[in-house]
Amino acid sequence: MFLVFVVVIVLVAIAAVFLSIGVIIKGKFPDTHVGHNVEMKKRGISCVKNESTFCQGRSDSEACRGCQL
Repeated sequence: MFLVFVVVIVLVAIAAVFLSIGVIIKGKFPDTHVGHNVEMKKRGISCVKNESTFCQGRSDSEACRGCQL
């Protein structure tokens, strides 16, 4: 039982090291925000949270022109 526990701890430690190699080499955590992705911007896709915040409480036609509300 103890041997299985040690093997599992070693495997988890190895997995953590391999998963963190990119962060260690680049020196920062990867940016996964939709609004910062170049390909998403090219396609006109933005963060739903930003659109919701922008359009909330607006009654003029210019405020929600992008989201067709």
